Amino acid sequence: MLGEILELPKICDLRGNLTVAEQMRNVPFEVKRVYWTYDVPAGESRGGHAHKECVEFIIAVSGSFTVTLDDGHGNCKEFHLNHPWQGLMVKTGIWRTLEDFSSGAVCLVLASELFNENDYIREYDDFLKYARCSR
Repeated sequence: MLGEILELPKICDLRGNLTVAEQMRNVPFEVKRVYWTYDVPAGESRGGHAHKECVEFIIAVSGSFTVTLDDGHGNCKEFHLNHPWQGLMVKTGIWRTLEDFSSGAVCLVLASELFNENDYIREYDDFLKYARCSR
């Protein structure tokens, strides 16, 4: 499975809605790092890498964007994220690209690991070699 959309609790109220993400409850790992991207210029993309150890849960907390996942074995899938009560689980060894950001989009990522540059595979050809070896 390339990725999976998980629903988060959506608590509706006349004053506005609230969604909560809790580690080991509705986010199935311990969250060690949180980061977000915003003000992505039109036509730009983010991601363009894979992780060896880090699992990520990607949420469009505002606006929308498309996440393309690739396992390096010819399987690719696109996910259009546009609901702040849903998140996309991305396991290790999956190349991800985020594109088509709407104006005002905010991408929130919950990560299972602290930042470690050695965990990143940043070149697609290196990723394909990694994917072949990890089969």
